[in-house]
Amino acid sequence: MFNALLLEKQDDRTTASVQSIDEARLVEGDVLVRVDYSTLNYKDALAITGKIPVVRTFPMVPGIDFAGIVEESGHVQYKPGDRVVLNGWGAGETHWGGLAQKARVLGDHLIPLPASLTTRQAMALGTAGYTAMLCVQALERHGARPDDGDVLVTGANGGVGSFAIAILARLGYRVVASTGRASEEARLRELGAADVIDRSTLSAPGKPLAKERWAAAVDCVGSHTLANVCASLRYGGAVAACGLAQGMDLPATVAPFILRGVTLLGVDSVYVPRERRLDAWASIADELPAETIEHVASEIALGEAVDVASRLLQGEVKGRVIVDVNR
Repeated sequence: MFNALLLEKQDDRTTASVQSIDEARLVEGDVLVRVDYSTLNYKDALAITGKIPVVRTFPMVPGIDFAGIVEESGHVQYKPGDRVVLNGWGAGETHWGGLAQKARVLGDHLIPLPASLTTRQAMALGTAGYTAMLCVQALERHGARPDDGDVLVTGANGGVGSFAIAILARLGYRVVASTGRASEEARLRELGAADVIDRSTLSAPGKPLAKERWAAAVDCVGSHTLANVCASLRYGGAVAACGLAQGMDLPATVAPFILRGVTLLGVDSVYVPRERRLDAWASIADELPAETIEHVASEIALGEAVDVASRLLQGEVKGRVIVDVNR
């Protein structure tokens, strides 16, 4: 038996509770992992609250991330005792995820945890840190360089935004953070932001083209914000888009793309091929010191996840939330 946060459907309403579950109920897979830590992401909060139909089948254990130790393995690349991490691949959506003390998954969906990271640090990073690195790598593949000019990060107080600031700053970029919480300016500057702007300057409907301001950007927000970011990119600039906190719509025109040659880079973190995952995690381990990783994280117990999920969707949670599934 093990403890898990279980989502069930009752009268078209999602219910969430911590339950003791028989290991025999775990879904099919060739690796059994004893989970040390999971996380609470925006997508997890949507699943737990049922605000958006993230979950495809019930009952479901949410949690798109976890890090832990292999207990049993039928996969050639893993053996008992190996430290592993999982991000995405439908965890918490189509098959049981990480907000539990145990998880059975396909070994092909796991990667070895970099030696310099603990399982707790891996979940302080989680999909947020991994996605932030994917965004930075996408911009660099496009040709972005530190001397090109300011790089904007929207949704700066969230997990992806916080790590994107830290990574970009350590790589030498001058970072401008966009946030709706002015009280967090000092924290954002500690992470590496050179300047902080209010999100209201980007979140309302804007012009098809605006003053050229940003050499590049990481957008975690979508909707009017992303449209305004595109409209204010410098000639040849690019934005790596990975989120939809403001909305899934994109009320933009083609003007920035055909008049300034800007590029919209979509960044997915769920189904990224293994080699790119390994590269992203290796880069995170190299670039971010432990104190930076810990700086953006707070820890909760498994039983607190439901309450914190609601507060996360209301914008009351800053940075990353680590879930200790064993308490």
